[in-house]
Amino acid sequence: MSALTPRALPVPPWLLAVTAMFSVQLGSALSVGLIDNVGPAGTAWLRLSLGAIIFLILARPPLRSIRLPDMPVLLGLGIVTGTMTVSFLVAIERIPLGTAVAIEFLGPLTVAAVRSRTVRAAAWPALALLGVVLLTEPWHGAVDIVGIGFASLGSVCWGGYILLTQRAGDRFTGIQSLSITIPIAAVTAAVVGIPQAVGHLSLGIIAAAAGLALLLPVLPFALEMLALRRMSASAFGTLMAIEPALGLLIGLLVLGQMPSIVQIIGILLVVLAGAAAQRGGDRDDPIHHDPVTETGLA
Repeated sequence: MSALTPRALPVPPWLLAVTAMFSVQLGSALSVGLIDNVGPAGTAWLRLSLGAIIFLILARPPLRSIRLPDMPVLLGLGIVTGTMTVSFLVAIERIPLGTAVAIEFLGPLTVAAVRSRTVRAAAWPALALLGVVLLTEPWHGAVDIVGIGFASLGSVCWGGYILLTQRAGDRFTGIQSLSITIPIAAVTAAVVGIPQAVGHLSLGIIAAAAGLALLLPVLPFALEMLALRRMSASAFGTLMAIEPALGLLIGLLVLGQMPSIVQIIGILLVVLAGAAAQRGGDRDDPIHHDPVTETGLA
């Protein structure tokens, strides 16, 4: 099988990134039906488990290339991915999709602001937080604290996911690293997912979960990896700032979650803060530690 290199792809990297984000939000919205049957943790477990099987079919894990210092990074990345998936699905069961995405986005936004090493950058997470307040509209007295809490946990995990993915990327390239971390994520989700899903499984539910696994995690994780190998970190991060708006749009079109004018303003503030925080956010030259060369889907 010939290697599929990022440079050989006929599509621009920004389109790969936007397609990945669209796939994430569509997969999240379509997961709502599965959540009704097996619960949010059960849905996360099924999606990640089937996604892990797909990644293992596509690429052989580079187990012989793993060194002792790699273990905490790979384990941490898998655990964070599993926790993030469960937290986000619990959140969208209780609060609108666009609101959950905006809250989760505070994690990578804070990472970008801290990396910029400027006092002015601290204003962007504050602006995004104002946008989240407008989204949740606490003055109406109908705030779902549990939903917001799980979305906030997801934001912490998303920030950690970015940092750990970068560390893993210094050692491994292509989707072979995903064939290690996604199975770990599936095991993490299984702790709460299996008890929630047991007794509710059927061939139809497993088939639906397999389709959702292609939308999330398989397609977006692979596309993001290909995009990041052709884009700067700041360019990718700036583009990622539209994800809360995509979440709001998908929530409207797929789930019928109509935002108010105030909530639309809130999303715009989050998007503005995200784009501004990424300016000048390029990573310093990374120190590569003998990256593993991979064949197949690289």
